[in-house]
Amino acid sequence: MELVHRIEEMISPTVEAMGFRVVKVDFTGGRKPCLQIMAEEAETGRMNVEDCASISRAVSAILDVEDPLAGTYALEVSSPGIDRPLTRPEDFGKFVGFEAKIETSRAIDGRKRFKGRLAQANNEEVRIETKERAYDLAYQDIHSAKLLLSDDLIAAAQGQRKQ
Repeated sequence: MELVHRIEEMISPTVEAMGFRVVKVDFTGGRKPCLQIMAEEAETGRMNVEDCASISRAVSAILDVEDPLAGTYALEVSSPGIDRPLTRPEDFGKFVGFEAKIETSRAIDGRKRFKGRLAQANNEEVRIETKERAYDLAYQDIHSAKLLLSDDLIAAAQGQRKQ
């Protein structure tokens, strides 16, 4: 979505200057339009309520000046959560070994949905091992991806497992 990409480009420099990284921007229209921004601390990947509030204030100021959205909408700033979306090659690389769900924009070997363990990731593609077999998926073909909640992921988030 062009609008979402434009908003992300608009706010990212400010969010990064604050020591955070934009993970994902999403806009849902309808009766109650909402602009959702997921962010995390650049160094640790953590996020707390005060961080969300600080980013919200900074982003609100930018959006008030640039005015990319017509009408009224809610602004929601949040952490990506433990079962976070995977949006960049470095996200996939960081979470190799964990379970994920990936949806592609085109059929690959007759399917668009893949659920399994992230086995490898480089700058071009990610390998996911499903129950049936392993698939190498080019990032350009990935429509959406997110981690799946698991005991290993919870343990890693609590610092009990080294990634």
